[in-house]
Amino acid sequence: MLKKIISGGQTEADRAALDIAMKLRIPHGGWIPKGRMAEAGPLPEHYKLQEMDTEKYSECIKQNVMDSTGTLIISYGSLTGDLDHARKSALRYGRQMLGIDFNHVDDAKAASLLNDWIQLYRIDVLHVIGPSAEVNPYVRNQTENMIEGALTMGSLGK
Repeated sequence: MLKKIISGGQTEADRAALDIAMKLRIPHGGWIPKGRMAEAGPLPEHYKLQEMDTEKYSECIKQNVMDSTGTLIISYGSLTGDLDHARKSALRYGRQMLGIDFNHVDDAKAASLLNDWIQLYRIDVLHVIGPSAEVNPYVRNQTENMIEGALTMGSLGK
C-alpha cells in the first residue's frame, strides 16, 4: 500500500510525480537543496518538500533514497548524472529500485511494470527521480500517465 510519494522536485519528471500525488490526495514530500532551488528556479511553496542545510542536490538524492522503500528512476537511455547517483545510492543503502527507460517502453507498459513492482516489493514510500523536459519534452506527460496508469490498476492508492 503506497502511503507517500517523494521527490527532489528538480525536474519535470520529479514535479509530475508530486503533482499526481497531490491530485490523488496521496501525501507527498522529499528533500530539496537550501533555498528550495530547482533547475528552473525556486520550487513553489505548494510542494511540501523539506530544505536541507546544503545546496548540494546529491545530498538530497541520498536522503530521498534513504527515506523511501523504493526508488523509481525514469530515463531516456543510459543513466548519467543525478539519475546514476540515485541508482548508486539505492544500491548502497539497500533500497529497491526500478528503472523505466521510455526509449524502450510505452506509458501503458511502464504503468504495468510500476504496478507489479510496487505490489511485489510492498513499496509504501515511493521516491521518483527523472530527467528534465530538455531531455524529452514529453517526460511530464509520460510520468503522469505511468503513475496514474499504475493507480488505475489498484496498486498505489489502496
